[in-house]
Amino acid sequence: MPTRLLSLPRALLPYGLGRLRSRLLAASGLARSRHSLRLLDDHLLCDIGLTRAEALAEADRARWDAPTHWRS
Repeated sequence: MPTRLLSLPRALLPYGLGRLRSRLLAASGLARSRHSLRLLDDHLLCDIGLTRAEALAEADRARWDAPTHWRS
């Protein structure tokens, strides 16, 4: 998909492409978050209530494996 299509306002996109755009942006954000989680040190993980093993398990999930509350 061309990059310029993703930058169009949602109202200008056909319904299916608008939904696809939203899902791609959400998946991209999820991948960035999981990558950042992998980079946190043990002290910061403790601050957010996670162990190293839990953080790595979440970071190793597939890119398309979104939390169940995101699915519609």
